[in-house]
Amino acid sequence: MDKNFKEGQFQGTIKFTPPLSKQRYQFIKDLVAKYRPKKVADLGCADCKLLWMLKFCSCIEVLVGLDISASIMREKMHMLSPLPVDYLQPTERSLTVTLYHGSVAHKDPCMLGFDLVTCIEVIEHLEESELNKFPEVVFGFMAPSIVVISTPNVEFNTLLPGVTSFRHPDHKFEWNRAQFQSWALETARRYDYSVEFTGVGHSPRGMENIGFCTQIGVFLRKCPQTGGFAPSDKSSETVYKTVFKAVYPSLKDEKYLQNTLVGEVVFTAQIIKQSLLNHLMSEREERNDNTTERKAQLQPCFSKDTRKLGVEKSMEPFVKGNVVYVPLKTIFSFPKVNQLCGTFEKLCKLIAGKVKLSSGGYVLLLSTEHEDG
Repeated sequence: MDKNFKEGQFQGTIKFTPPLSKQRYQFIKDLVAKYRPKKVADLGCADCKLLWMLKFCSCIEVLVGLDISASIMREKMHMLSPLPVDYLQPTERSLTVTLYHGSVAHKDPCMLGFDLVTCIEVIEHLEESELNKFPEVVFGFMAPSIVVISTPNVEFNTLLPGVTSFRHPDHKFEWNRAQFQSWALETARRYDYSVEFTGVGHSPRGMENIGFCTQIGVFLRKCPQTGGFAPSDKSSETVYKTVFKAVYPSLKDEKYLQNTLVGEVVFTAQIIKQSLLNHLMSEREERNDNTTERKAQLQPCFSKDTRKLGVEKSMEPFVKGNVVYVPLKTIFSFPKVNQLCGTFEKLCKLIAGKVKLSSGGYVLLLSTEHEDG
């Protein structure tokens, strides 16, 4: 780019790909992938888009959103509800998503114990009195391991078309880099955090001195909390109001584990049954003997693919009359079943009364006939 460019040349031409909001959210996702937090809170969650993205991060077990506008959260909270597939295929991890109505200037014990707290494009909306309370609430009271704060870089505004003052009419202020860094460094010093500065939304070539469009501070607590919370924390009154809460189905819940396991056991048994019946038919065709009946115990009855799953000969199923007998030991040897229940005793316990078993309870019974679902 020509070194003698004029700033006016950029009017109407600045375009971020992907959009700046997505870059901010991707920054948080990358941070989550790096630090693997289990409990994450988003202050000023607004339309809940960041929370929606984070619910797919496998390390997160608790997601909390806080916003001053209950109406916006109610309008968007549906996107945080579990889907039918979440019940059909529960995951190993537990996940609880909660939305609270409240201010970042107020303390509430429900916000204690978080690994990561995000505050994306929020502080510039705070009144001076709220901004003064914000550090004590977030860094002093909540004291998470990591805090991420993003805010507009006012130095970039001259390149944004149509921006003559602040970027949004609700902004109470917009800081330049020196102002933000001064505030962040003092906050970090006061509450024993370190802070690193970065951002998203690169400036045009030749204008690197302006900095990022969105400036970001990543605060890391220097000393991990070693023993609970201070008495004053415990006595804090509950001031936030719950707007939404969803508990996702998880294999840690025995109800969902049982449903998933029973489905997998039946599916596995059907595979074994079909393999056995196919083998029978193949043997009969090879012998071309329609007069000799097969003995009750059959040898061997699995295809090569089935053998690869670790089925032992001593646990082979058999047919008697119009019933296929599948030992539970055989089913337990299949990796997915084994992974779900862990022990043979747990397998027997969880499927009892849910499938048709022999009188001893160790053999699953299936009809040789085609069964309609």
